[in-house]
Amino acid sequence: MVRLSKVSTKAPKNITKDWAKSELRKMNKEIADLLLKMYAEQKHSLLIVFQGMDSSGKDGSVKNVFRGSSPINISARSFKKPSKEEFAHDFLWRCHKLAPAKGHVQLFVRSHYEDILIQRVHKWITPKKVANRMKAINAWEELLRDDNNTTVLKFFLHLSKERQLEKLTERLETPEKNWKHKDGDWDERKKWNDYMKAYEYAINNSTIPWTIVPVDSRWYRNYFIAKEVLSTLKKMKMKLPGLDSERFTKN
Repeated sequence: MVRLSKVSTKAPKNITKDWAKSELRKMNKEIADLLLKMYAEQKHSLLIVFQGMDSSGKDGSVKNVFRGSSPINISARSFKKPSKEEFAHDFLWRCHKLAPAKGHVQLFVRSHYEDILIQRVHKWITPKKVANRMKAINAWEELLRDDNNTTVLKFFLHLSKERQLEKLTERLETPEKNWKHKDGDWDERKKWNDYMKAYEYAINNSTIPWTIVPVDSRWYRNYFIAKEVLSTLKKMKMKLPGLDSERFTKN
């Protein structure tokens, strides 16, 4: 049973910033090479979910982990308040239509979990509906995994409340970051404990496990996620397809 208050948000003391950044550059190249093999082979797909409190670095994770990768088979979607059309469908409709095809990677910056996080915290849905939606989420992720050979990676970006205060204040005081400021982020911060309970519920009741990422230090967050992505891609044992030697022979 995961208790987020017991999980550190800080980088280990035995890893230095310079070393982690150097390793990240090497992993960027390896990830790019493997994603090209995925696109060419057309056997695997990858769905990566990024969830976390405001200012935990979801966008920054995407930018830094996939730096240098070709955009040919990577798509990213940031989930916000559902549109009128989306509200008219079941809660998974807007996500299912974005599930990655074989050979492709889909990044969810926020995701289907919003519907058991923010809606739970604000009491827009009942506990029974939360439980029913959790079952539906598990079934959907298992469908992607079992029916389409889609690997589902889920990252919870674990930020301390103190570090969030620093980042939100930075958005107010740094002109080039003012555009990131939203009054609502401060309102949601007041519900911090409720969000931690909601995240713990999602993490502890998921069939496909989550990876909890310490994100107080951005450089360690990027290294940590890249390492997990790279390890996952290597396990797929992908190869670039070759020519059929019987069809193409030299005269």
